[in-house]
Amino acid sequence: MVFQRSFRSCLVAVTLLASAPLTAQEQDRQLRFPTTIYGTPGYVDVPSAEMLPDGYLQLTTNFRDDAQFYAMTFQVSPRLMGSFRYSILDDFSRQQNGNIAQFDRSFDLKFGITEETDYFPSLAVGLQDFAGTGVFAAEYIVASKHLMDDRLLVTGGLGWGRLGTYNGFSNPLSLLSDHFSDRDMSTVGQVSDAGKVPIGEWFTGDAAVFAAASYQMTDRVRLTLEYSSDAYENEVIRTGFAHNTPFNAALSYGFDNGVELTAYSLHGSKVGFMASVPINPRRPSYVGGLEEAPPVIMPRQSAAALSWDEESVRTTESPLYAALEEQGIKLEGISVQGTTATVRISDSRYPAKSQSLGRTARVLANHLPDTVTTFRLESTAAGMPTSRMTLRRSDLEALEFDLEGTWLSFARADFEDAPRTEAADIKGTYPRFDWRVTPYLDPSLFDPDDPIRADVGIQGVVGFTPTRGVILSGAVRQPLIGNLDNSTRPATSVLPHVRTDAVAYAQQSDTQIKHLTAEYFFRPGTNLYGRVTAGYLETMYGGVSTEVLWKPVNGPLALGAEVNYAKKRDFDQLFGFQDYDVVTGHASAYYDFGGGYLGQVDVGRYLAGDIGATFSLDREFDNGFRVGAFFTLTDVPFDDFGEGSFDKGIRFSVPIDWLSGEPTLGGFGTTIRPVQRDGGARLEVRNRLYEVVRGTQTNELEDRWGRFWR
Repeated sequence: MVFQRSFRSCLVAVTLLASAPLTAQEQDRQLRFPTTIYGTPGYVDVPSAEMLPDGYLQLTTNFRDDAQFYAMTFQVSPRLMGSFRYSILDDFSRQQNGNIAQFDRSFDLKFGITEETDYFPSLAVGLQDFAGTGVFAAEYIVASKHLMDDRLLVTGGLGWGRLGTYNGFSNPLSLLSDHFSDRDMSTVGQVSDAGKVPIGEWFTGDAAVFAAASYQMTDRVRLTLEYSSDAYENEVIRTGFAHNTPFNAALSYGFDNGVELTAYSLHGSKVGFMASVPINPRRPSYVGGLEEAPPVIMPRQSAAALSWDEESVRTTESPLYAALEEQGIKLEGISVQGTTATVRISDSRYPAKSQSLGRTARVLANHLPDTVTTFRLESTAAGMPTSRMTLRRSDLEALEFDLEGTWLSFARADFEDAPRTEAADIKGTYPRFDWRVTPYLDPSLFDPDDPIRADVGIQGVVGFTPTRGVILSGAVRQPLIGNLDNSTRPATSVLPHVRTDAVAYAQQSDTQIKHLTAEYFFRPGTNLYGRVTAGYLETMYGGVSTEVLWKPVNGPLALGAEVNYAKKRDFDQLFGFQDYDVVTGHASAYYDFGGGYLGQVDVGRYLAGDIGATFSLDREFDNGFRVGAFFTLTDVPFDDFGEGSFDKGIRFSVPIDWLSGEPTLGGFGTTIRPVQRDGGARLEVRNRLYEVVRGTQTNELEDRWGRFWR
């Protein structure tokens, strides 16, 4: 099928381009991690107890004449691994919707129980396809051990589900309870049951033993042999797959950048090919960065030598304003009282706000008289003062070239909330106007009837800031090419069609107003932030959104509340509205667990009127690369929700500077949902407060403080 070949080619190209060169040590380690056809550490179709290096992301594509697999695996923590897999199975489904190919979405989890030692193997337990149609559903306990100077990896395990179908025997867990004796296989492959998490079926039914070994023949070539306990019963019944032998074999070749190509033989009847690409989020394309060096701190000068006075510096024509603007930093306010200078800045260049603070401090040291010994730097976000950092000028001078200057400068700085600015305004800072015209890509992934669709076009964005905290903005799109409007999937939801009308929005629109809003950001009090947004809020809804956030500058916890009135827009995405309207709102809790782990819980009312909660966990690296997962449970029954049973997905975002090496705000990312339905659907409002302000808070500044001296 043409779209399958295109889908495969696109994914292979993207994965190859996304990979970054690895160090020699990382190359050696990566070559010791064979990968299964499902995209997880293992052999051909049986798993190992191996884990990827902590924080790694691995993309895998694999195909044979009857199936294709595309997988993304993320090492969430040293012991926990998660995978998302999309599969295209030819001649598999029973003539559903006139299409005999099955498009399957599934999730895996693996937990490392113990690590390998000199005398004992590593041990892991895993769930395969625990929230999909169950086509690949299996559970396992597995042990792996390296031998022969780590060139040989041997594995043995016990499997259930698919991994208990060849030479199976009575479940040993039946000794604990009769519950483990039998397994219900009647719903396997049924789309209507997709997305449910059948906890009661885990580790039930017959069990079977599997074993495997891989040998690193050279630094690049690896040979894999396995005895699989998967009898491929579904494939034999539905597609005529020939299971001639339980033995599988694979030959892999590794490249310098960690990419591996594999050819494999499957059960004596199929030959397939696979490519895997490891991505290390901690390692950007340009580790050192490509930005210009910051200014060097010069010897202090007297006020007379600088011809300096506070009134002359409080304009956009002053040398201080020009010097900061050259660094990409706007000076919005400055006051000098005795030996202390307080400045308010805004930054539209540096993703790491510690970098803008460091460059501001250097510029102040070179432009303020020697009598000023203390700098107080107020950071802003959306016009609001958010935090204030105080540091001594002498510490800045002493630590500029100190080998331990990074942690010492952070330890000697003080951070506090800035509910009100203490810097007098710079004349001419406002109003501000900006605009840009860019191409855009609007993808739609994993439609059950059409796995990949997208539109490409031109987008114009305009922003006007008449005064601090007030932002008027709009975006208009003109699609040029694409196939978003080609979907024939009907909106059959029994709930109000709050999201399942997405096809109608694509089909009945040409020029589109993506958003047209007025936003007001303000500080109601200490540790409090506020936002009011009105207008055309997103593609499908307009209305009014209000939000308040409590976020102490030095604490990991934040609490928020949001109330919205939303009215459904016309399908042409211009100025009209439909009859449907709804009041939605959520109470939210955010927590920074440290180590880059961010948790969030949102409880409230969704667009279809359903009540429930969304649970999210993200891992963000110090360079801004972010990977996360979420799920939503509401009072909508699984059967009423429809395919997928409940809303869930994974998301990732890659900052532009991770790829380019240049300090630039923004990036690209996407949310991968197995299917978009009406239950658990939340209004998509731009500039929610937590993400707006957290970059200038102490936890985030500390994580990226190494940029202070860059």
